[in-house]
Amino acid sequence: MKEIYDIWFSNVDIKNQTKLELMEKFSTEEIWNLDFADFLDCYLSESEILKILQNRNLDEYKAHLEVMEKQQIQLISVKDETYPHKLHNIVDKPAFLYVRGNEAILDDDSVGMVGCRRATDLGKQLARRIAQRLADRNVNIISGLANGIDKYSHLGALDSEIGKTVAVLGGSVENNRIYPFENKGVFERILKNGGAVISEYGLEAKPEKEHFPARNRLISGLSDKVIIVEAKQKSGSLITANWALEQGKDVFAVPRKFDF
Repeated sequence: MKEIYDIWFSNVDIKNQTKLELMEKFSTEEIWNLDFADFLDCYLSESEILKILQNRNLDEYKAHLEVMEKQQIQLISVKDETYPHKLHNIVDKPAFLYVRGNEAILDDDSVGMVGCRRATDLGKQLARRIAQRLADRNVNIISGLANGIDKYSHLGALDSEIGKTVAVLGGSVENNRIYPFENKGVFERILKNGGAVISEYGLEAKPEKEHFPARNRLISGLSDKVIIVEAKQKSGSLITANWALEQGKDVFAVPRKFDF
């Protein structure tokens, strides 16, 4: 029954850090069985306790489990052996990851590639070619499946005969909720070619605006280095770069004149 309790707790609307702290002490099934006083002993706020206690409906999450089995979605807990080792080294590591595809590649040599959504034709070309060259050297490409540089970074990895790529989403990994939906074809190719699509957000989760800065810490966290292809002064790409620097990763920027 571990799976169903993991699914339940991953969907409780409390801070990720609170989930981590509780999971250090208890299994998710034990958390399910705690009462109000037990949570007070763990120094949770009353609002967090109520969110946990008012969300105890296993029937709803049995339906989630059926969807996950049908679409081959795995849920990995921070306590599982399959949890990516790289993410154990970042601040505010996600308590849970929803994973589709090849989770075994998440700890392989990887480079994060990010940039603006409204990229220039040159930026798209550079992203695609750099990603393919890296993938040809058996380096995975990590990005966010957004339009622009993200999309062309994924495509570059897919151009390689041996390339693998990982998309980190800001919403659900379900077939009908991929965002942006026009990139569903890229999503399908990623899975078909032995890559992975991951998210810390559960089934039915919408791609809320605040999810994207948070997911950027996972792009950099899974990457050994990060490349910024094109970016505005205030952008998610620079948020990723800052996360990477805080995590001790090298960050590179592609010059406007780049010779292949």
